[in-house]
Amino acid sequence: MEDSTTSIRLSGLARRLVNDNLLSEQDAETAQQAAKEANVGFVTHLVNNKMLSSKDIAWAASQEFGVPLFDLDTMNMELAATSVIEEKLIRKHNALPLYQRGNKLYVAVSDPTNLRSLDEFQFSTRLNTVQILVDEQQLSTGIERALDDSDQQLDDFGDAELDDIDLGPDDTGSQQDDDDVKIDDTPVVRFINGILTTAIKA
Repeated sequence: MEDSTTSIRLSGLARRLVNDNLLSEQDAETAQQAAKEANVGFVTHLVNNKMLSSKDIAWAASQEFGVPLFDLDTMNMELAATSVIEEKLIRKHNALPLYQRGNKLYVAVSDPTNLRSLDEFQFSTRLNTVQILVDEQQLSTGIERALDDSDQQLDDFGDAELDDIDLGPDDTGSQQDDDDVKIDDTPVVRFINGILTTAIKA
């Protein structure tokens, strides 16, 4: 009698976790299949089911794909570029737009194999998307913080009275320059600049 069990091909990250003795091959195959059936990311499934710590996964992903790991806790979520992507897409793909520079949108993901999120973000915004690898738990918390901050900003704007708006001399140019300087000195921008500098030197 033939064995009806079909071998599941492990993704690069899943294989790395097995090779690092963080998961057995059977557990990796089961988790990968369960994540697919639940329509959630492989990393999200592992963390939500407490199969591995998000830190161990993030480190393994960084080593496997040769990309640096960004500490999302250092970022002020009020500066996240959530306005360019609908909330439902952010939640659907568990990916957070962090920063837009020119025609590029830098997106935080916990799983570098999550290419579908980049494709949908790119289609929605017409911007070229670039992955920024982060810890899964930091990402989940960061998404909630960023979306809450975005909602709060909209509420604050809606509560403002037109009578209180100052229609004096236009100083928006200097204000914009000040804002640009502040944003350019944020952790995520320094991180991105570091990546670009390394790529140029390579």
